[in-house]
Amino acid sequence: MQETVHFVFGIFGNATALFLFLAPMITFWRIIKSKSTEQFSGIPYAMTLLNCLLSAWYGLPLVSKNNLLVSTINGTGAGIEVIYVLIFIVYAPKKEKTKILGLFAFVLTFFAAVALISLLALHGNTRKLFCGFATVVFSIIMYGSPLSIMRTVIRTKSVEFMPFFLSLFCFLCGTSWFIFGLLGNDPFVYVNNGFGSFLGALQLILYFIYRKNKGKGKGNGKGKNENKNKNTAVVSVELGLPDEPNEDKELSNTKGAQNGHV
Repeated sequence: MQETVHFVFGIFGNATALFLFLAPMITFWRIIKSKSTEQFSGIPYAMTLLNCLLSAWYGLPLVSKNNLLVSTINGTGAGIEVIYVLIFIVYAPKKEKTKILGLFAFVLTFFAAVALISLLALHGNTRKLFCGFATVVFSIIMYGSPLSIMRTVIRTKSVEFMPFFLSLFCFLCGTSWFIFGLLGNDPFVYVNNGFGSFLGALQLILYFIYRKNKGKGKGNGKGKNENKNKNTAVVSVELGLPDEPNEDKELSNTKGAQNGHV
């Protein structure tokens, strides 16, 4: 019975995570149409790629047991993120292109180093611990990224830049993998996803507190907030708003939340 429930939560986690991985398609369709990355940041996608690669590696049977569903979704996510990064590199201005290319190379090199060290130098439980700690560190960083948008919601008393369904699926994804990790007795799955589930719940609470103020945040100090929000990179899932291109351009890096990583 426990194995069946474990499998069901893994499937549900795959489904919710896939939604989060595909959410930025709106943004990238806009980039392709305009042939410009505008004010969007490529850093979230490169770092999400690293997290997906590490998580997919950790889920393989040669590293940990009963976590194959972790590998399937993160392997899929890695493929999707590679496409996002390559599209960004194609349409980015020269300076940004060089930066993302360098980051992309770092991500691949870092992952290759972790994989080779764990495969050639480590064995058994030591290999699992090494890969598990690397995965947890980057997962927590990814899950912690929405703190910036939550701060914006509290400051402006508006949920304009925190889409409800994105927050909902972040919560569902984190909760699914948290329970999956508990049932599988794997702290490298339930610790980071428990953290993600908690932050997702906080986002939903904030949404219901300020839901009536959507689009009615404080208007004063607009120029100051523009510059601040341009530099706020909420990792990996950005939702473009085609109907409001100017607003989206100003706040492109605050649109979204973490991907469904485990």
